[in-house]
Amino acid sequence: MKQGLSAIQRQEQRQLQQQHLSEQQILVVKMLEMPLAQLEDNVLRELDTNPSLEPEYDDPGTAETETDRTLKSDEEERREDALNDALDLMGKDDRLPVQGGGEERTVEDGNTVSFIDTLNEQMNLEELTEEEHQIMEYLICSLDDDGLLHKDLQTISDELAIYENLFVEPDDIEEVLLKLQEFDPAGIGTRNLKECLLVQVGRMTATPQTMLMYRIINECYDDFSNNRWERICRQMHLSGQQAEDIRREIRHRLNPKPGAPFGETQGRSLQQITPDFIVHVDYDGNISFELNNGRVPQLHVVKDDEEFLNEMSGTGMSRKEKEAFDFTRANVESARRYIEALRQRNNTLVTAMDAIIRLQRPYFLSGDENDIRPMVLKNVAERTGLDISTISRVSREKYVQTPWGTFPLRHFFSESYETKEGEVMATKVIKTALKEVIEHEDKKNPLSDEKLVAIMKEKGFPIARRTIAKYREQLGIPVARLRK
Repeated sequence: MKQGLSAIQRQEQRQLQQQHLSEQQILVVKMLEMPLAQLEDNVLRELDTNPSLEPEYDDPGTAETETDRTLKSDEEERREDALNDALDLMGKDDRLPVQGGGEERTVEDGNTVSFIDTLNEQMNLEELTEEEHQIMEYLICSLDDDGLLHKDLQTISDELAIYENLFVEPDDIEEVLLKLQEFDPAGIGTRNLKECLLVQVGRMTATPQTMLMYRIINECYDDFSNNRWERICRQMHLSGQQAEDIRREIRHRLNPKPGAPFGETQGRSLQQITPDFIVHVDYDGNISFELNNGRVPQLHVVKDDEEFLNEMSGTGMSRKEKEAFDFTRANVESARRYIEALRQRNNTLVTAMDAIIRLQRPYFLSGDENDIRPMVLKNVAERTGLDISTISRVSREKYVQTPWGTFPLRHFFSESYETKEGEVMATKVIKTALKEVIEHEDKKNPLSDEKLVAIMKEKGFPIARRTIAKYREQLGIPVARLRK
């Protein structure tokens, strides 16, 4: 538990260090992390709350009415209802309703995005020792469908000793677990609802509101989980409006079951993913792409409000006129900041995606995973001049539609493997080749790791037996004697 508390303290310290970010920078960072569906919700909400911001549609026939702006899709209503239910039930049952109605996610071409595969892809980008890798792999497989770890660490320690012949202490497991908790989506690998919510808030950009959310969950969890907001208001010295704003943020941004939207291939209903990028390849080998804006319209400041400010500026005003002037000015400035943040978000996404396509051009032309080159966040950051943390935010929960299927953006990242001869290969390519060899083996006489070494060498992948075993385990393929 000591380790868990230190992790919480570390999150608080990290938030305090980020306080120097300007309001505009905070808004841009928030938008960078938003996938398209979340951005659409955010824009609609901003249009509803800021009267100085309005949409501009290219086709007048598609202009939404005031009624349209206040309506939500069935999916959005289900998600909000589920979160409201979760908030009401907090503390009564640690296994809460699933955000988004408990549906799993699938890519548009019908390929299921495996929960475990998604976490394994992130794990393979981490620098882990062989022991840490084995522990994390076991932790990932031990997560429940909600994405939480409901086994205690002593049980995990015992199971590792029995099933994996790996003898490690619970404290060692907790160190690896804290690394797992840094994966996407936020809240994965936490051990209870409180820790789940604290990790999610700790991952948000620091603002006075998120710091307050953190304090409420951390210091007033019993009252929070039992919906005793009057007591929270007294302890935290909150107004009724502040409490309502915090509750609204919790309903919208926190998910009590972070693993549920991923799901596993268990036959439950699936919801479709909306790609954030659409890549096109023509017959001449030209690659182009577009940023999918979905239902997000062009935004501009209401012209009448700008004219009002220009007319009244520098003139003598009555008290009511001054109040109207200040109110309008605050809304116009907020609208301008929002429009600029949206522009910066889109420019950053386009810049990052352009670099990824250039770095992985052979793959986008062929669709063959053997053509994926070694590429990590640092490579994209260097090519774009953007910070690694920015590239990390861009790659979170974003999807790319290609002629070969729809994939998470992180699908195009792969660590490298260097042979004794100095040749550098993408580990994803090696794993694909290894999987193919095993799939075509004689099932009555499966190949040992030693034989796999020889075959892989013939195919141009001179890797050691130890590496074969490591990649085989990462692919979830058992040893030869268990493949009969």
